[in-house]
Amino acid sequence: MDFAFTPEQDAIRDTAERFARHRLAPGYQDRARAGRLDRDLVREMGSLGLIAPDLPEAYGGLGVDGVTGGVVVEAVAHGDFQISYVQLLGALVGRIVCDYAGADLAGHWVPKVVAGEALIGLGLTEPRGGTDAANLKLRAVRDGDAWRINGEKTSISFSDQADVFVVFARTGAPDSGARGVSAFLVPGDAKGLTRSRFNDFGTEAVGRGSLFFDDVTVPAANLMGEEGGGFYQVMRGFDYSRALIGLQCIAAARASLDETWAYVQEREAFDRPLAQFQGVSFPLAEGEALLTAARLLCYETLWLRDRGEPHTDKAAMCKWLAPKVSVDTIHDCLLTHGHAGYSTDSPHQQRLRDVIGLEIGDGTAQISKLIIAREKIGNAAVQYR
Repeated sequence: MDFAFTPEQDAIRDTAERFARHRLAPGYQDRARAGRLDRDLVREMGSLGLIAPDLPEAYGGLGVDGVTGGVVVEAVAHGDFQISYVQLLGALVGRIVCDYAGADLAGHWVPKVVAGEALIGLGLTEPRGGTDAANLKLRAVRDGDAWRINGEKTSISFSDQADVFVVFARTGAPDSGARGVSAFLVPGDAKGLTRSRFNDFGTEAVGRGSLFFDDVTVPAANLMGEEGGGFYQVMRGFDYSRALIGLQCIAAARASLDETWAYVQEREAFDRPLAQFQGVSFPLAEGEALLTAARLLCYETLWLRDRGEPHTDKAAMCKWLAPKVSVDTIHDCLLTHGHAGYSTDSPHQQRLRDVIGLEIGDGTAQISKLIIAREKIGNAAVQYR
């Protein structure tokens, strides 16, 4: 078993770390306060190959493996957790477009996403809830050589900034469950599509809100994959995105922990550095151990994915464990800085608020634990009415 990265992975990590350190970290909180992504910065990230590098070279990606994708998202998130959403959604949603959209659609949109010229969003969650993702109400009806879409999506990242969305809608009977869900590519400027933005606790530069579809019409060619196959397309992608999310969160916690180790060596109390007090150093040591364990789990999950081996349970473990450990670690770092850590000038409070969002998005702790149990004992873990 080899835990070392390849020379190629080291090289792309070095590029990503330099970009994160010099271009992202200094403006992290300013971009959050502005409430928008800096599109020039996104394009710069794309020019360096740091957006969805695992997508095929034919579409502008680097064609690298999932582990390398994890290396990139981890490095970027260390500098700016929020802008790492560009990489996350580019990898997750861009892959769906690559694999299931027609060649013309994929050839138009995916290179733009990879280059940072376009932001892509995922329209899955609805107002009635996100956990029961197969029970969708948004309706798409065939109308000649087009589809008409009506309804609402909510809790959508990049809701008011994305240039295009992959949207999941019911095309089958109301009681058809997952088998009646299809995926469509919907441009952000489609007639009849309106958007809102929520006033969220964190990830302000990303933005989250609702999409309202009022007879939004897209060509029949914008149906991706087979009719009724959309739900299974996105569920397969979540095993990948959950490992990337784990690394996003761990990177933010690692940034706070690195800063706090330096702080406790410089700051004194009772004529001694804070680092000499076990009540200060032990919580940080615990954070080191737990972040290391969660990080290894994320990379093992990506390694299994690259080998084509089952990893659904491991992905769910990543999604539950990494955000929890990261929130706890950042919280400890904030408290260690005292009143200074509580100030909005501190990056710790920003990271804490940002990471908490991913204790919810892409699967709550409860659904993650259910997936783990189901993978171990099958339907015995599922309660039926």
